[in-house]
Amino acid sequence: MTTTTIAETRGDRIFLIGVKTMLWITLILVLIPLIYVVANSFSSASAVSAGRVFLWPVEPSLRAYQEALSDPQILKGYYNSLIYAVGGTLISVTLTIAIAYPLSRRRFFGRNVIMSLLLFTMLFSGGLIPTYLVVQDLGMLNTRWAMVIPSAIGVWQVIIARTFFRSTIPDDLYEAAVLDGASDLRFLWSVVLPLSKPVIAVIALMYAIFQWNTYFDALIYLKDPGLYPLQIVLRNILILNSTTGSASDVAQQLERQQLANVLKYALIVISSLPVLLIYPLIARHFTKGVMVGAVKG
Repeated sequence: MTTTTIAETRGDRIFLIGVKTMLWITLILVLIPLIYVVANSFSSASAVSAGRVFLWPVEPSLRAYQEALSDPQILKGYYNSLIYAVGGTLISVTLTIAIAYPLSRRRFFGRNVIMSLLLFTMLFSGGLIPTYLVVQDLGMLNTRWAMVIPSAIGVWQVIIARTFFRSTIPDDLYEAAVLDGASDLRFLWSVVLPLSKPVIAVIALMYAIFQWNTYFDALIYLKDPGLYPLQIVLRNILILNSTTGSASDVAQQLERQQLANVLKYALIVISSLPVLLIYPLIARHFTKGVMVGAVKG
């Protein structure tokens, strides 16, 4: 058996060379800031303050990480952010699927009206003060629920999931399941969810990154330091190390300022590390989910 291959034209080769060149340029532009941050975090405070660090640590030192991790609030912030990220993602993914799947079915009455109302919230919102009053009336102020419930559903994620369900789960498949005696919930659990791993990975990663990086909600709704997520804790540490004392102790102020300069790079690495570790685990499903929505949506 012989196989035939389509010969590449000169235009195709030029196009591929151009694409590869752009990808390499993009990779370099993305990697340089990351390497710069890591190199500064492992350098001495004096070298960072003097601007002598670029892509390789100068006078290697772990002091910035020692100072950051010696604060018990860092571990508490990690714990809280983990709870918000995991719990909030589970709640958000569950609610998103619960609303996106019915909206993808043509037999669902009123789906266009509901979708229009959801799209309306992307353009207009009640504002900060009305939202704060609602959270207050629901008794969620200064509780963990304030971090996961107000932002539980993202309209953009609902659109992605609805498009995936509509293009991937045909009505014929549902009719066949009904003939076999499956209920709507049984069909959703046994058929739809196993076939929807790519889109679940996509929206789960979106929600997890949002919850992990959440900052403003914690600043507005939380007062107990024991509930602060990692981002608020890191902010407080930077403010504390940037505060100057009396003018008489110039040497101590200078050392404190230098430590703050290198500490911010170490805190960037510390806060970004979980997301960088999670993404490779679901990259395959994430890419597949994005491509399915792009091709069939």
